Amino acid sequence: MLFAAVSITAQNNTTYWQQHVDYTMDVDIDVDNYKYKGTQKLVYTNNSPDVLDKVFYHLYFNAFQPGSEMDARVQSIIDPDKRMVVNKGTKYNPLYQSRIAKLKPSEIGYLNVVRLKQNGIDTSYKTEGTVLEVKLNKTIQPGEKVTFDMTFEGQLPVLIRRAGRNNEDGVALSMAQWYPKIAEYDFEGWHADSYIAREFHGVWGDFDVTIHIDKNYTVGGT
Repeated sequence: MLFAAVSITAQNNTTYWQQHVDYTMDVDIDVDNYKYKGTQKLVYTNNSPDVLDKVFYHLYFNAFQPGSEMDARVQSIIDPDKRMVVNKGTKYNPLYQSRIAKLKPSEIGYLNVVRLKQNGIDTSYKTEGTVLEVKLNKTIQPGEKVTFDMTFEGQLPVLIRRAGRNNEDGVALSMAQWYPKIAEYDFEGWHADSYIAREFHGVWGDFDVTIHIDKNYTVGGT
């Protein structure tokens, strides 16, 4: 009887909501220099009961730069991810040596937003590490759809974690979390935390992606 009551309550619960996104991207990849540039059209549906005056994007590849928060974390914890360190240091310096700290400009990862528009009008934004904060020209009302048009550029870092160049399995370009990805907004608010350990959950949606790359490469996705 208790289970029946719980089931009925759950079925009648209409307060649940989640945001929705539709991405359309067109990307050119320079395989010789591990760089790429592209455009992104994002249709964002605000299914929340809240009025939004800003949005946030994740720029994950910015973590793979000397001096990043990810770099600082690797150097300050006792047992970091083994893929991200060179060795265990010395008896005079027992902390691990960060691989990120040793990256040259041609080896780092980065993801830069060159231009961003909300419904055809330029927006103001600022980048802090792996997070892009966008101040909206006009608030997004509950139930409203808005379109963000973006131009961006990036560089694939040398292989440190899941993203990188020429891994041991023979994959030339491992492109995990390579595009500007809008942050999740739910009943707890924005999940716009810096990337220092693990990636974060994203918004459900549809993707239409066109990739221009050297004809000798085979593209796989999941």
